[in-house]
Amino acid sequence: MKRVILLTATAVVMSSALALAQGARPAAPARPAASGAAMPRTPEGKPDFSGTWQSLNTAGWDIQDHNSDLAGYLGVPPGKGIVEGSEIPYKPDALAQKNKNFEKRDTEDPAFAKCYLPGIPRANYMPYPFEILQNPNQVGFRYEFARATRTVDLTGHSREWLEGWPDFYMGDSRGKWEGDTLVVDVRKLSERTWFDHAGNWHTENMHVVERYTPIDRDHIQYEATIEDPDVFTRPWKISFPLYRIIEKQLEVFEWDCRFDQDTRKYKEAIPK
Repeated sequence: MKRVILLTATAVVMSSALALAQGARPAAPARPAASGAAMPRTPEGKPDFSGTWQSLNTAGWDIQDHNSDLAGYLGVPPGKGIVEGSEIPYKPDALAQKNKNFEKRDTEDPAFAKCYLPGIPRANYMPYPFEILQNPNQVGFRYEFARATRTVDLTGHSREWLEGWPDFYMGDSRGKWEGDTLVVDVRKLSERTWFDHAGNWHTENMHVVERYTPIDRDHIQYEATIEDPDVFTRPWKISFPLYRIIEKQLEVFEWDCRFDQDTRKYKEAIPK
């Protein structure tokens, strides 16, 4: 009897495999290994990052190692963190504030709960695609979440005009090339953004230095060094790869989640 059951199961598996081989939809074509293809270059010889990219991690919920959590209305998938060394070097009072933020995360998270612009570096590891556009003088980023955009100036223009201006949700970004690495200095970042849904936070004095280094045609190594003397005892780093999205007819949509949220909230309102 066991032998009959085994033979029957084997026949089912083989017939299923045959059905898949002859099935209604063809198998996806095999892709060549990306390691054999170098990043394209601009006429000036710099890596050309133009294209659509996305991170494949859960850092938007928590940049540190974390377990799953279904207690909040969003739910949190488990995942590895992106913080090098795993720990964020908070000052004691700042850690206490982080814990308060965590308790109110489902209503106070500026991005996931309120749909505000996510800020830098969070925009780069939210679970949504974003587009990079590039020319010799600028690198532009267009994010799907909250219709966020930013421009990285490569010309070395002065920041003096920023004195007296309020901070920006997406900051002020100035870039330069160090070999094949795009180095972006980001300042004037609003304290109203968080690093993640877990409540990791900063003040308006945060300074971020990003590094975009090509691995091959379809991968960029992203690193960011974060400093904020009001919150952290020392600088610390995050790092993760970005993956090029290669689907045909790809489009980065403009998800104005704040508009969607307000429409749902005020749908029965009658204008006067």
